[in-house]
Amino acid sequence: MDIYRKNNLDCSRITTRNYSTSFSLGVRMLSPKYREGIYSIYGFVRYADEIVDTFFDQDQKTIFEEFRQETHKAIERGFSINPIIDSFQRAVHKYGIDRDLIDAFLLSMEMDLYNHEYSPELLKTYIYGSAEVVGLMCLRVFYYDDPEKYDALVAPARKLGEAFQKVNFLRDARDDFAEKGRVYFKDIDFSNFSEMTKKQLEAEIELDFQEAMKGLRQLKKQVRFGVYLAYTYYLSLLKKIKNARPEDILKKRYRVSNTQKSYLLVNAYLKNALNLL
Repeated sequence: MDIYRKNNLDCSRITTRNYSTSFSLGVRMLSPKYREGIYSIYGFVRYADEIVDTFFDQDQKTIFEEFRQETHKAIERGFSINPIIDSFQRAVHKYGIDRDLIDAFLLSMEMDLYNHEYSPELLKTYIYGSAEVVGLMCLRVFYYDDPEKYDALVAPARKLGEAFQKVNFLRDARDDFAEKGRVYFKDIDFSNFSEMTKKQLEAEIELDFQEAMKGLRQLKKQVRFGVYLAYTYYLSLLKKIKNARPEDILKKRYRVSNTQKSYLLVNAYLKNALNLL
């Protein structure tokens, strides 16, 4: 059984590294005792997202429902033959991840199978489930033994997830809008995206980052650097988007170069070590 569990965790770890070099680097900056839980969470959310965003030639609704049912069964049984789900259910039990967070996440993923335009209320629900609760799952891993600290950091953790998701919306506008027909921002036509509208969205995201930083500064040292590194990557990505012309948002997917990532890594390390956040 130990070999089985290790193999399943390895699957989650490999999934994290294959899909996101930036996030996996951030995880490696965490104290080792927290990495297992974060890998397990990322593998789970990545596979759920993959179902709704990739397999368009399959019966996505049926596949997703099977994924949801297997997740619930695995949590009840404490076991799954699916390595990603098994790794996740272990994290759920070990760190006391709330079931309502899991259900909110799965609901948001399911929304992408049925919705192409999001009202402000639907968008709020979607962002909460697709991003904010993922941050809360990670926060539970960090503070599973300190519920008071967890409660104190819930609001800024949600803001961090919200900021990341909104940056993703702008970064992935070409794929979401042009290829999948999804419009996450109500009354925004990306085919006629104005400079004023773009600046309004960017200002909103910057406020989310500012609120998130208030909580980031309070994180324990064992995890603060890893979270701050992810924060700086996304903030740098937002700056790239801010410097882009509105008409270019649908022409390319913006990313942080490896050279810039290396610079951000060193800079984040120094700021964190010197308590200059």
